[in-house]
Amino acid sequence: MCMELPGLRTWIVFYLISFVVLLWAAFLSAQGVMLCVSLLLVIIIVGLNFYTVYQQVKMHSSREELQRKLTEGFERGTSIEKDDRGAH
Repeated sequence: MCMELPGLRTWIVFYLISFVVLLWAAFLSAQGVMLCVSLLLVIIIVGLNFYTVYQQVKMHSSREELQRKLTEGFERGTSIEKDDRGAH
């Protein structure tokens, strides 16, 4: 099963921003200041990443289901199909 990732550039930017925020949160917690802010940042970023991946997986499965419904009962090469192309 191959999952298409639309807008690879968008994903790269999203994860780079997430990584920078996590590094900033680690810096704040290592300094011992604003521990609640750094914990809140980590929770928000991890939650946002899980939510985004969940939505992408759900969208992919709904697309597969739509494709399955659209092609239901469609068989190529059956004798019922009539070849309307002219002979060469």
